[in-house]
Amino acid sequence: MKARVVVTALGLLFVACQQPAPSKAPEHSSQNVLPRPEQPFGGKIGRTVEDSVKDFPKEVIAPKGAPNVLLILTDDVGFGASSTFGGPIPTPTMDRLAKAGLRYTQFHTTALCSPTRAALLTGRNHHSVATGVIMELGTGFPGYNSLQPKSAGTFAEILKQNGYSTAWYGKNHNVPDWQTSQAGPFDLWPTGLGFEYFYGFIGGDTSQWAPALFDGIKPIEPPHDAKDYFFDKDMADHVIDRIRMLHAVAPQKPWLQYYAPGTAHAPHHAPKEWIAKFKGKFDQGWDQQREATFARQKELGLVPADAKLTPRPKEIGAWDAMDADHKKVAAHMMEVYAAALAHCDAQMGRILDAIEETGQLDNTLVIYIQGDNGASAEGTPQGLLNEMSVFNGIPEDFKELVRRMDELGGPTTFNHYPVGWAHAMDTPFQWTKQIASHFGGTRNGMVISWPARIKDKGGIRTQFSSVIDIMPTLLEAVGVSAPTSLNGVVQKPIEGTSLVYTFDDARAPSRHTTQYFEMFANRAIYHDGWVAATTPPIAPWEMGKTIDINDYVWELYNVNEDFSEANNLVEKEPAKLKELQDLFWKEAAKYDVLPIDNSKVERFDVSLRPSLTRGRDEFTFYPGMVRIPEGSAPDTKNKSWQIKAELVIPKGGAEGIVITHGGRFAGYGLYLLKGKPVFCYNLAGVARYYVAGKEALAPGAHTIVYDFKYDGGLGKGGIGTIQVDGKAVATGRIERTLPFRMAVDETLDTGEDTGTPVTEDYHVPFKFTGQIKKVTIDLTPDQLSADDGAKLKEGEAAALSIAE
Repeated sequence: MKARVVVTALGLLFVACQQPAPSKAPEHSSQNVLPRPEQPFGGKIGRTVEDSVKDFPKEVIAPKGAPNVLLILTDDVGFGASSTFGGPIPTPTMDRLAKAGLRYTQFHTTALCSPTRAALLTGRNHHSVATGVIMELGTGFPGYNSLQPKSAGTFAEILKQNGYSTAWYGKNHNVPDWQTSQAGPFDLWPTGLGFEYFYGFIGGDTSQWAPALFDGIKPIEPPHDAKDYFFDKDMADHVIDRIRMLHAVAPQKPWLQYYAPGTAHAPHHAPKEWIAKFKGKFDQGWDQQREATFARQKELGLVPADAKLTPRPKEIGAWDAMDADHKKVAAHMMEVYAAALAHCDAQMGRILDAIEETGQLDNTLVIYIQGDNGASAEGTPQGLLNEMSVFNGIPEDFKELVRRMDELGGPTTFNHYPVGWAHAMDTPFQWTKQIASHFGGTRNGMVISWPARIKDKGGIRTQFSSVIDIMPTLLEAVGVSAPTSLNGVVQKPIEGTSLVYTFDDARAPSRHTTQYFEMFANRAIYHDGWVAATTPPIAPWEMGKTIDINDYVWELYNVNEDFSEANNLVEKEPAKLKELQDLFWKEAAKYDVLPIDNSKVERFDVSLRPSLTRGRDEFTFYPGMVRIPEGSAPDTKNKSWQIKAELVIPKGGAEGIVITHGGRFAGYGLYLLKGKPVFCYNLAGVARYYVAGKEALAPGAHTIVYDFKYDGGLGKGGIGTIQVDGKAVATGRIERTLPFRMAVDETLDTGEDTGTPVTEDYHVPFKFTGQIKKVTIDLTPDQLSADDGAKLKEGEAAALSIAE
């Protein structure tokens, strides 16, 4: 065994052991019950130490030759986006892994974020683990309650109890909506699911410039004054540091790193110099790009030569039909998206370099899944400057998009590209994210690299596979069995199929022969090369009345001969359609898919789920209470309400945040600016309304009240008044309010502002420099009309369809 002494930039001195990599699979360890029973004492106890024999319990060690594991999952990236799968966005790290390993061209996800991630972690179908939809839409049915059962333990928990160090970085959209606050519980957070370390964010998306971070279960803030801070780079730095530390301290112990960046989900953020690299690269538009990608896919052997390119649906406008300004904005939005994904891939390259420097790359199993679903078509036909506007039904002025085009990708935007680019990034398939019935929503590129084990370097694998196959693949590769009992709970059977059989045999028949798909009642069933699928009644970027579950039209494809689902055989093969429809219902009953539900409006109703705020009209907060998510904060929307703050102003005056909810992209804040009381209401960045006192508060104790009298209705305005010690000092009109959503990744904070500022009048954290005794929010709900109530639910559903 060779050894080399290395001094890192951290000043750690360690021995990098370069062991010969195993040429065969690791030894197998079969342990049906985890944790293992306590070991009996193997020594001898006498009256004295001299009469006794010591014996330490043997620590659990991983099977001999077990590889390190790096599991990568990006966000909202379609099959035809990355260069590795013929797309226009350079992903050299994925290319590098593909050259050393295998590309899988028939790998599938669930069409949506939380469900895919739950299936990945557990090796079971998403409904089997109570995650039929995203966390914010959970309902009280077994397949949809969002409470991942203890009977479906994660691969991390199993590997941890078999001698692995485990860590998770980046996105976690698998904590139930009412459990994301510091009140917990925390058993469904990463550290409760087998991951010893977590560094990332909770929820659907976050800003790269000012992310809402957690270290374990503790909320932390990024360095707000660091000009070059960017979350993807920061996250990769943490991975690299941890890998180096583990190798320095315990080089004999294998590790698992689950790396789940929020890129390329909206907001599409990237450093300016990366955006500049793509200037002019997408001026040809989405129609020509789709054709170019399809040709490249055939050239690379990823798509059969006889495959057909599915047409652009009529709901998406032709590129050539747009005017010059719309083309200019849309092209730049795609440049920003490409920069975000390319920059993210570059960070993964840094991680691979660090692994290689420690001599571990040869025996590291890397699984790189490009996207948790198809590309997102949630950015509206013209694209978005700030997605909080569409969450609240507030249209953006296209002239403002043109004016602020150069800000896209930077810290002042929460942007999303137009639907036409999503369709292009899903080449050659129909449809997009959310649409589980078609491969545009569920087909994602995947690469597996393990130099010590996979010898067909650069090979292509066409076996049908699913995200539920990853867990059994990991367990077989590592050499451990799935336990029948984990932490005292009998385990459900693994529902996926290991892909290890494909490593040595490109022609091996697919072992994953049947797979159902379902999301918002868009359904499909794959069985032995055939797919039956429902036709989506409504596009994911549209909101409106859907149809009865039983009225969906079905399509039929022989995907053994029709790679892209371009030839609908429903009229020619009615018997085959009936066979597959019957099989779908059988699988749906087996895996808790029932009841089928195509609603979004009703499922957004928070009264369907447990709540920390239900039935409460008064909330009291104290200084330092920060990072309270919207689901656990007082709901001030569509009603009259009041803030009452008890303050003590020191000699010389005070300023800073009293209380705020939201940030740069929507929200409100009560603060002192140069000693004067100010209330700012941020209407999704479209407008800001101010109510401001003219006199600074004198030293001493004061009671400040902000009182809002609502006009009534949905998203309407009202009159805001600031009182100091019982005297009105300012009154102003708030012309319009947010009806549906206050924030995505921003929170309620007392005494300081985390994340981004509600107004550019101050810089975060803008801590209050006096004393806050307490702040009380009192809600005085106004009765909505039945019509307004219905509109409220519909609008809330529209918001969540994009927040996925």
